[in-house]
Amino acid sequence: MHSRADAAALDAADPLAGFRERFVVTDPELIYLDGNSLGRLPAALPERLAALVGTAWGARLIRSWNEGWLDLPYRAGDLIGSLIGAAPGQVVVADSTTVNLYKLAGAALGGSGRRVIVTDRGNFPTDRYVFAGLAEVRFAEPTPESVAAAVGPDTALVALSHVDYRSGAIADMAGINAVAHAEGALVLWDLCHSAGAIPVDLDGTGTDLAVGCTYKYLNGGPGSPAFLYVRSGLQDTLVPPIQGWFGQRDQFAMGPAFDPVPGIGRFLSGTPHLVGIACVEEGVQVIADAGIAALRAKSVAQTSLVIDLADAWLADLGFRVASPRDPSARGSHVALAHPDGYRISRALTELANVIVDFRQPDVIRIGITPASTTFTELWDALARLRDLVASGAHESLDLPPLPVT
Repeated sequence: MHSRADAAALDAADPLAGFRERFVVTDPELIYLDGNSLGRLPAALPERLAALVGTAWGARLIRSWNEGWLDLPYRAGDLIGSLIGAAPGQVVVADSTTVNLYKLAGAALGGSGRRVIVTDRGNFPTDRYVFAGLAEVRFAEPTPESVAAAVGPDTALVALSHVDYRSGAIADMAGINAVAHAEGALVLWDLCHSAGAIPVDLDGTGTDLAVGCTYKYLNGGPGSPAFLYVRSGLQDTLVPPIQGWFGQRDQFAMGPAFDPVPGIGRFLSGTPHLVGIACVEEGVQVIADAGIAALRAKSVAQTSLVIDLADAWLADLGFRVASPRDPSARGSHVALAHPDGYRISRALTELANVIVDFRQPDVIRIGITPASTTFTELWDALARLRDLVASGAHESLDLPPLPVT
């Protein structure tokens, strides 16, 4: 059994301990375990934004478009690409995850004559909504065997999440890619709970398309622009369904018809959100400096600590570990299921100064961002959770539901 002294010893030996200082921590008593929904503010970002707003926009004005602004979506994209196994020139930062899902799924359907998208019934809602608006949707579990049974000659696209947003389970990317490709279908991966948290090898697994948000493990801030990946061999054959002037070959010729620029740039559409992309670049840089291998090693150790403590302290209080117990199959959050999960999650924040989040029907997510989360914080959070539920303090909490859980 792990003691608090054991957790403190792990912090003392942690090679990533210094990275916590690269984030803003205003309340050292608050335990923040929701970085899988919104990452912390990078400490260098306010100065970066002050320069962008005060100098680039304020002083240089429109001249800044010719002084680096045009390159920013590609530069930030390549930096993200270094974390997800994508060679340069295959990732660009633009729009939202939902819009990028639409762009890539629509391009995959294109003129293929195939009208079926295979996805997971438990996939994140925005994914399912987008696909249902585009094509006939067929459901499969996110395993090679289930996907193999669902795909056929009418399947244009298999579209799944790499890490399940509820349980944290990691899908077999290479295996699913192989069975989809065997039927002539393309594959689109949602990396929202993967990028910056676990190693991803898009090029090595033969992935065709991917999207992801940047406000979770990449620390880009609330509503920060998302990213999309298109394998280099597909870039000049797919036609984006949203055809905008930032994807045009000769943008300022203002031509009468869409003539897409070669490469990943054709998947840009409207004017990029420069302030948002600057936030993304700053947040991703911290993660790139830490290194995805080191972050993954610490994440595995930290999620394992949470599961060990949950087994020891919480099982008799009605909790069930709803994440895979095999670390190789688990992302960077631990799902703890409890029949009174929502009220407990609220009580943790209101009464115990621990921020987690809740997903229906009964899952409390313990989100771990190893660049800033300490082992001692995790020990203390589980101890506070145990004491809260054992005392029954949450049972008297009567608060209206929050719009964001």
